[in-house]
Formats: sequence, structure tokens, C-alpha cells
Amino acid sequence: KITIFENIIKQHIMKKLLLILLTTFFLSCCNKDDDNPQTLPPATQTGAGTFACYVNGKPFIDTSGGYFNCYYQFTGGEYYFGIGGDDNDLNPQNVYIQTQKKQIVQGQTYTFSVIQDGNAYAGCGFSFSPTESYQSYTDSQYSGELTITKLDFTNHIVSGTFWFDIPHPVTGETIQIREGRFDTLFTE
Repeated sequence: KITIFENIIKQHIMKKLLLILLTTFFLSCCNKDDDNPQTLPPATQTGAGTFACYVNGKPFIDTSGGYFNCYYQFTGGEYYFGIGGDDNDLNPQNVYIQTQKKQIVQGQTYTFSVIQDGNAYAGCGFSFSPTESYQSYTDSQYSGELTITKLDFTNHIVSGTFWFDIPHPVTGETIQIREGRFDTLFTE
């Protein structure tokens, strides 16, 4: 015969097992992206107003709401391209890409280098206090690449991907900018 006490113990064990099984089931159904709620926006080519990358593995997503400055201008017989994003939750707070007297073409990849005529370059802005800020740029030692994936003059859409390394302006450590993407409208 099973005593009332033994029955209560069996019910208690069954409840604990059921609880463990349900917990295991629900945890196994969780999406791993839930651990990082802020992932980068997709790399699109529609003029979506996005600018994002990873800075040393952390998501950098433009917080200006898609109103960042992007231009591709023909001035004085030369082409100039520029785009940048701001994320006030990170340091660097600004990431930007520019060309100086260099035409960009859809489907082409450009190597970031020093700031000079005929080059593409990238940089970041760091802010350590209201009165202390620094800029750091690509150069002959710290480089990367920009690929223009769409350049539509009719609709003024420019899209691209990028990556680069720069030195931290104070510590000298290498800052890695990876999986960068932008998709926005440009002014001429």
C-alpha cells in the first residue's frame, strides 16, 4: 500500500520534473539574438536612411534618425563624397567616410588611406569630456575598404559597405570598425 505521505512525495517530485522540463523547453526556444537586442540594420539599397557598423564588436547605429549628412558633389572639376553617423552611446561617437577629389562608381571597392587628393579615407571622432575630443583617421598603417553597392543619380541613393582600423587617439590601441553599411539619400 502507498501511504498518503508517499503519494505527496511522488506528486512533489513529478511537479519538480515537470517544472524542469518546461523550463528547459522554453530556454531552448529562445532566440540567441535576444541576448543582443541591438543588431545592425540589414544592408539595403533603397535609400532607407541607415548607417551602422560594429566598433570593436559593439553595435554602432546612427541615432540621428536617418538625417545624417551625406553628399556626393562635383565641385571645381573634382568629386567629393562624404557620409558619417553618430551614436552617442559609444566612444567613438562619430564614424565617417570621405573621398577627396575622387570619383566613386557603383560596384567598385576603394582602399582607405591617408587624407590627400585622390584618396578615400575614414575616421572616427572621440569625446572624453565637453572640452576634450579627438579625431583619428586611416593612414598608411591603418586602412580598410569601402565598396559602393548602389549609386543612383535619378533617385539620389547611395549604398555601400565598409570596414577599417584606426588607432585610438589616446591609448594607441587598434579600433576595429567591421561590417559597416549605409543606405541613404545624398545631396549633389
